[in-house]
Amino acid sequence: MKPKYKNAFFLFGVAVLILMLTQLDYTQVWSGLCHAGYWSVAVIVLWAFLYIFNTASWYIIINSGGKTPVRFWWLYKITVSGFALNYATPGGLLGGEPYRIMSLSPIIGAERASSSVILFAMTHIFSHFWFWLLSVALYLVVRPLDVFMGVLLTAVTLFCLLGLWLFIVGYRKGLAHRALGLLSSVPGLRNWATRFVDQHRQQLDTVDCQIAALHNQNRRTFVSAVLLELMCRICSAAEIYFVLRVLMPSANYADCILILAFTSLFANLLFFIPLQLGGREGGFLMSAAGLGLKASQGAFVALIVRVRELVWTGIGLLLIKTTSAPSAFLRQKNRRTRE
Repeated sequence: MKPKYKNAFFLFGVAVLILMLTQLDYTQVWSGLCHAGYWSVAVIVLWAFLYIFNTASWYIIINSGGKTPVRFWWLYKITVSGFALNYATPGGLLGGEPYRIMSLSPIIGAERASSSVILFAMTHIFSHFWFWLLSVALYLVVRPLDVFMGVLLTAVTLFCLLGLWLFIVGYRKGLAHRALGLLSSVPGLRNWATRFVDQHRQQLDTVDCQIAALHNQNRRTFVSAVLLELMCRICSAAEIYFVLRVLMPSANYADCILILAFTSLFANLLFFIPLQLGGREGGFLMSAAGLGLKASQGAFVALIVRVRELVWTGIGLLLIKTTSAPSAFLRQKNRRTRE
């Protein structure tokens, strides 16, 4: 990636991060961190391992069409930076995905980089729908059901089934053309989207063919990527478990999964808010109340999770400045230059 683009992503992320930091009540943050003690450190360290799941999912997608010079730990840095930009960007995917494509394009080509990033984003969202659907089943097993929850769980189930169906159609037939087709119906983006499709029709066809190929021809790769993302969702409930252990030693992991599922669903419905400010906190408060926890406990969990997000956003932005192309690719490029 050209330095000017790397600097643009970095400066934009830093500006948004500073804005987010100005919204914190530092007295409350310090009190919460002191109360959580070493568990707050465990929450931050946990995500160093959780990002390995995301990286592994993207790595097998990239290499599904043949071995590439992309190295796993280099991709790990790009993954963390991409999520940092997603956290800081209204609309989420508007920040991290272009950065990932621009980082990969010099190594594996623009079309293959675009298709791998789109597939990774699709798989990441696809796993969310499975996680929410499985959480409905978990609730039915571990919690009593009343009329209100019955109606709510039915609505969530229908929403998840619709989402899964839409993504399966996208996997089978490609999504690039369809996504830009949707953009062409948005006021203000109609002319840009139409021009882009006309100018890049062949490249978009190639991207859609590669997306369909993963689902139709490489089922093992597809299933492995989805399972890795789903396992990441399930394991990420550990951060809620760590924090709740400070407040109530009797906390169980099943309730933590349910809190995470409801909170992530509510927060993702407010995807247009940078760092999902307010949405995530509201989700924690409502899910905690729904499971019989005190509002103060939900607020405490939300505070520690928010601090973790800010810390990893900062780490991801620093990695933008320190990550260069894989050494194997640079050696190959230098060899071609000498020849």
